[in-house]
Amino acid sequence: MPKANMSGAAPVSAPPKQGLYDPQFEHDACGLGFVVNMKGKKSHQMVSDALKILVNLDHRGACGCEANTGDGAGILIQVPHDFLVAEAARLGFKLPAVGHYGVGMMFLPKDPGQREAIKAEFARIVAAEGQTLLGWRDVPTDNSSLGKTAVAAEPFMEQVFIGRCATLKDEAAFERKLYVIRKQAEQTIRYGKTLEGGGVFYVSSLSARTLIYKGMLMSEQVEKYYPDLRNPAVTTAMALVHSRFSTNTFPSWDRAHPNRYIAHNGEINTLRGNVNWMKAAQSNFKSATLGADIKKVIPVINTDGSDSAQFDNCVELLVMAGRELPHTMMMMIPEPWENHESMDAERRAFYEYHSCLIEPWDGPASMAFTDGVRIGACLDRNGLRPSRYYVTKDDVVIMASEAGVLPVPPENVAVKGRLQPGRMFLVDTEQGRIIADEELKKKYASAQPYQKWLDEHHVLLENLPEPAEHTEPSHRKILQEQQVFGYTFEDLRFIVGPMAGTGVQPLGSMGTDTPLAVLSNKPQLLYNYFKQLFAQVTNPPI
Repeated sequence: MPKANMSGAAPVSAPPKQGLYDPQFEHDACGLGFVVNMKGKKSHQMVSDALKILVNLDHRGACGCEANTGDGAGILIQVPHDFLVAEAARLGFKLPAVGHYGVGMMFLPKDPGQREAIKAEFARIVAAEGQTLLGWRDVPTDNSSLGKTAVAAEPFMEQVFIGRCATLKDEAAFERKLYVIRKQAEQTIRYGKTLEGGGVFYVSSLSARTLIYKGMLMSEQVEKYYPDLRNPAVTTAMALVHSRFSTNTFPSWDRAHPNRYIAHNGEINTLRGNVNWMKAAQSNFKSATLGADIKKVIPVINTDGSDSAQFDNCVELLVMAGRELPHTMMMMIPEPWENHESMDAERRAFYEYHSCLIEPWDGPASMAFTDGVRIGACLDRNGLRPSRYYVTKDDVVIMASEAGVLPVPPENVAVKGRLQPGRMFLVDTEQGRIIADEELKKKYASAQPYQKWLDEHHVLLENLPEPAEHTEPSHRKILQEQQVFGYTFEDLRFIVGPMAGTGVQPLGSMGTDTPLAVLSNKPQLLYNYFKQLFAQVTNPPI
């Protein structure tokens, strides 16, 4: 078992690698859903309906040995401006117009001294980035329904309000600046010296558009724990909810969903490779949108987070670098395109171009996403996670990991369906409609001359010129080289031979009885020490 925190404070996230425990194996399998008014009409009913969905997804969440300590649950809503204006006035400061301030939800230490040190450092970062810290608000909470384990790790909840400076001309530029502030705070506070003694620091959200209430809670505890969510003045046109089942992981306050852009049901099987590629590339990142700030957000991936949180880190970067959220999701979870004979040339060029920039984040996954204006969902290319939706005649869209999460009179149902593998479902509250998958992907595929760029810059091995001279190696030399490079009789007979003879991939079993290279008494090549990792948790057989 992992060691206890020596300071006596319960850990807010998984312990460090030790013994048989390694944080890299953290995965989620969960329930998720959202409700949205397509026309952008805000109401408290949206909050209430989303919380009903969350309670009805309770069976998809999990608890520990205590029935009242959950793996995590939460809700993401649009910034409730009128409510926050009233709260700020009560606390003695004034909020500007919508879009001209950001609000952050923070997990902070219970110790007042630690808390003040963190807040002082955060204020310094805000000022250094040219923004104005308007004030703080203690978020009321009620932990009476929580189990002992959740209470032992419970952080102190505060909201911070940051005013937008006049030089930032639009809300998108302000969102980028808030992102830079948060990333710097994570680096200097979470990874710095401020938290000596076992304190907690985590920013659930910091945005002018969205606000997240979450924690190490059961589904029905979210509304009880946060009295704000019962206040009729808290209104939104959309809400994203999530109930976590940490299949082989540590539950914690910070690993609850929603994350800042996404909520996720499933696993990212390619996680280690995705993170390693990001680490390898990030020192060369350049962005016309972020400018010099791109260096301030590195490292991009917080490897302390779960696979979902690390996916969210990558989404954030791509959006902040100037891409729209649906474009980003097409890059990270591409539909199967390489052998899709009927796919139009523009869309194929889009996927081929982006495959040169980023590896797909692959695995059985249902991914819901929002930027506070648009909200949607997509499935992995195999469609191994369920997601169903209802569209009502009064412009409400309900999507969840199963049907029946929110009662709707049959006569009020306009459309119902399920997400398809590789397809995207998107509701745009600015346009007041659902944007079809075909329309959406045509928009992004035709936005740039991707095929022209590929023709000019993409070099394929098959297009390289033939060598000037052909030399026929001797059989003896080939045999020597095969032996030097570790080829066995079985390799030649069952793999190389069939591939050479038929030009197709060889058939084989996923099982192997080959000794591990590190334990073998035969000479081994370097690459034999590295093996492909397969999903270890809840994948159904294909």
